[in-house]
Amino acid sequence: MHHVRRPPAMRDVAHLAGVSHQTVSRVVNDHPNVRSETRARVLAAMRALDYQPNVAARTLATNRSQTVGLVTFDTTLFGPSFMVHAIERAAREAGYFVSIASAREPDVPQVRDAVRRLREQAVEGIVTLAPVAAAWTALRQEPLDVPIVVLGIGAGEGTDVPMVSVDNAAGAALATRHLLELGHRTVHHVTGPSNWPEARERLAGWRAALEEAGRVAPAPLAGDWSAASGYDAGRDFAGRPEVTAVFCANDQMAMGALRALHEAGRRVPADVSVVGFDDVPEAPYLLPPLTTVRQDFAELGRRSLDLLVDQISTGARRGGEHRTAPRLVVRSSTSPVSD
Repeated sequence: MHHVRRPPAMRDVAHLAGVSHQTVSRVVNDHPNVRSETRARVLAAMRALDYQPNVAARTLATNRSQTVGLVTFDTTLFGPSFMVHAIERAAREAGYFVSIASAREPDVPQVRDAVRRLREQAVEGIVTLAPVAAAWTALRQEPLDVPIVVLGIGAGEGTDVPMVSVDNAAGAALATRHLLELGHRTVHHVTGPSNWPEARERLAGWRAALEEAGRVAPAPLAGDWSAASGYDAGRDFAGRPEVTAVFCANDQMAMGALRALHEAGRRVPADVSVVGFDDVPEAPYLLPPLTTVRQDFAELGRRSLDLLVDQISTGARRGGEHRTAPRLVVRSSTSPVSD
């Protein structure tokens, strides 16, 4: 007859470490009044026994869950999925668990439902990926009794909570100026979805750079972040010999444009220079390697978690925008305009 081995209990840890049950409890709950040598001995015993503290019991004892919530949306896109990973890693380093609530669509009812689910789990704070305006509207309608940080919303959407994002307009201007400096008379643009603040900012940065240079801004083509929409735009550009420079609002759309231009016999960069935005891991391995605007997704994730933990620790509610600077990464998909 096989007996199921019971999981180790706190008393087992105490026995192995040669300390009292109360001392183990203090270590588990991160109480400061424990000698460093004793703490190390208890932690070693916990590892040896594979002891897992009872989170529910600890929450009752300390009135703290050591858990932060994360509201996510379409994690099939590279940027959001990478930021989720960065937030989880930063949370582990700060001693927090992460509870994720996903919303199928970033609309008001689903965002409010996701936030309520996290509050029911007694999270100490919430980071929300808010790529569209509706998500921000939902957060402002929801009475929150925990700190919150918004990641990915555009500038000027409100600053009563901390908001973290890349400077999208500056990044788009970098891409546009790079193409103009290569001698192109103007730069065509494939936009992201109009309901995404990031897409609107990149559109504005592209247009502002052209106006600053005294160039006419061509009518942009609408994309939806997908390679398929970039491919459709590329087919349009391929039939227009006056198009020599294209800035796509993300790398996936740039990939689609590269494919369409290649199929049509338009050489990149000899005939058309192409720039993307994000610097996805595949960008250096495309044919040709893609010139793009790099945003540091890991830094965005770390900064949002740091701001949240600061609010949790101090009890202060601080608003304001926190922007990270993008960087142009020049590769082989751009070159001086041909004579």
